[in-house]
Amino acid sequence: MKATQYNKYGGPEVLEINKNAPSPTVESGKILVEIHAASLNPFDVTLRSGRLKEMMPLQFPVTIGGDFSGVVFQLGKGILDFKIGDEVYGQSLIVNGGSGALAEFCAAKTVGISHKPKNINHVEAASLPLVGASAIQVLVEHIKLKKDQKILIHGGSGGIGSIAIQLAKYLGAYIVTTVSAENGEFAKGLGADEVIDYKTQKFEDLLKDFDAVFDTVGGDTMGRSFKVLKKGGVIVSMLGVPNPELAKEHGVTSIGQVTRINNKTLARLTELVEKGAINPQIDKVFPLDEAREAFEYFESAHPRGKVVIKIKGI
Repeated sequence: MKATQYNKYGGPEVLEINKNAPSPTVESGKILVEIHAASLNPFDVTLRSGRLKEMMPLQFPVTIGGDFSGVVFQLGKGILDFKIGDEVYGQSLIVNGGSGALAEFCAAKTVGISHKPKNINHVEAASLPLVGASAIQVLVEHIKLKKDQKILIHGGSGGIGSIAIQLAKYLGAYIVTTVSAENGEFAKGLGADEVIDYKTQKFEDLLKDFDAVFDTVGGDTMGRSFKVLKKGGVIVSMLGVPNPELAKEHGVTSIGQVTRINNKTLARLTELVEKGAINPQIDKVFPLDEAREAFEYFESAHPRGKVVIKIKGI
């Protein structure tokens, strides 16, 4: 089996294509998937860098990646919800009991898998699990976003932001997003009502009385965002819990998002994709043999949407 692996912590330079990696074994509660495509996420970079090695120590070699789309190849004992030949998508992160996604095959727990949306291909489906689950968890579960409420979404042209804008529009909200000037029309095309150029404009001077903020950027953006919220509002960040003291001072709720990918959320995502509420946003597609180059691009270019690795059908 061919797989993208690393044998030590570091940057993209530690990634290697192993053409003789052993195929994953299928245990009870798992399925073996022939992977057609996989996508890159910031967590893949964080894990590979070693920043989490005390909390999540790895046993090398590690097959990188989590998000995938493919076809069920083999079933573990007790699997009733899937059959061989089903098109599925989900996650196979090594730290969650999977075998890694940037490979020709992966083993994954069925709790983190669902049937792929019928109206999109594997490349598009592979771009969705983490970003789609994150957007649903934040907007529907944490914020409980309702029609005509106002939400500020930071990083609207990124992987999560581009999906969050579409979901917020579907829910009927008024959406403002911060992006670079060159991504303004892209964000409006997704459904943003207003765009703010984060390089030249201060969003906190332009906005007030918002019901919610979704932060995918972090840094001082997180702290400045409290100023735009009305009392009783909610701020959710992908990069830690927004300052509890500021939350108390402004009379708002602050939540640090830890995305949970499960088949219930993925089934909801499939439903939204199949009815046209959410469309995958893909910046660039690489073959598996160019996985290192894909990560170099992903980590330096600020992609518009997702970077995907096409594994089968090159």
